[in-house]
Amino acid sequence: MKKKLALLLACAMTLGMTACSGGTDSTTAAPTEAPTEAATEAADDAGEPAADAGDDAAGDAASGDMDALIEAAKAEGELTVYGSCEEEYLSAACQNFEKLYGITVKYQRLSTSEVYTKVSEEGGKPSADVWFGGTTDPYNEAVADGLLMPYEAINAANLISDDYKDPTNCWYGIYKGILGFMVNTEELERLGLEAPKTWDDLIKEEYQGLIMMSNPNTAGTAKLVINTMIQMKGHDEAMEYFKALDKNIAQYTKSGSGPSKMVGPGECVIAIGFLHDGIYQILQGYDNIELIVPEDGTSFEVGATAIFEGCTHPNAAKLWVEYALSPDCVDHAKENGSYQFLVISNATQPEEATQFGLDMNNTIDYDFEDAKNNIAQYVEDFFAALGSSSEGADSSRFLTE
Repeated sequence: MKKKLALLLACAMTLGMTACSGGTDSTTAAPTEAPTEAATEAADDAGEPAADAGDDAAGDAASGDMDALIEAAKAEGELTVYGSCEEEYLSAACQNFEKLYGITVKYQRLSTSEVYTKVSEEGGKPSADVWFGGTTDPYNEAVADGLLMPYEAINAANLISDDYKDPTNCWYGIYKGILGFMVNTEELERLGLEAPKTWDDLIKEEYQGLIMMSNPNTAGTAKLVINTMIQMKGHDEAMEYFKALDKNIAQYTKSGSGPSKMVGPGECVIAIGFLHDGIYQILQGYDNIELIVPEDGTSFEVGATAIFEGCTHPNAAKLWVEYALSPDCVDHAKENGSYQFLVISNATQPEEATQFGLDMNNTIDYDFEDAKNNIAQYVEDFFAALGSSSEGADSSRFLTE
């Protein structure tokens, strides 16, 4: 997929807390449960299929629960969201929630590791109610630390697999995206270089100073890269790999999507990150970008949503989770620059997620438990391998702003 440069996109990261505006009410579609014995008998008496009667009964009960939740959420009247997806999608999701339920929403865009660090430091009194978007490695750290509130979501019945939820119901998946490389084909041609095909290709001397990835202090994307290499290579070999890769890294960006924004303009030649971010850049006009799924295997993120333990508006937060697990929310992703694969069955998959030939089958059997239990140590090991520590990382290379 070789593309030609069409325009230069200027991107800015917004960290200010923003309030939306909205108005009308709506309810979220409710799932069904197995029919009860009483429902079966009633259906038999009426000459109707038992399952239909059971579905109706379960649907009525769930609708009643949802109606009660909506009223409780409206009584609270406010919601604060920390979003780790892209700003455009975060803003649209918050505005639509306000429009549907008449609840005032404030939001702030922060990278996943920034959210985890912030909430950890707040000591059980979080300054936000819910977390929306971003890869689940930092979410799992938050689960292990007791920072997320369990909630049995009604709309979790729409998930295509239990793989896309926390076993203790502390987070729910809303999308998934594959990890890979984005390359500037014009720059590679100018330099007389071939595009990398594997992770090991990235450590070739010919790519010195040409690569960008994100900072594991601030971005969950970088944490996923660390976990992926450890699970593919083993811990010690992965640390040696990162030592070699570091020689080719020009900069570690604050945000996981940061490298993708540098490829089209030629500020970096090879970016490590999620390929749906590359799709966004291509559709903005940077048709000199090629997307590469590593031939030796890769992993994928599960973008999630969760409620913070001890939040100020728990009912509005629960309603947000129901909303995030519905087409009312996720169907707006593709309209706002987010082209991930969706993981709920009643949503509409964005055509852009498949038309670029991304192979979701070339992924490893990712060990979420190992990642959850060990990522904090792995990040320290990563910096130690590079001859530093997470606190003492070179700020000119490991960006935090």
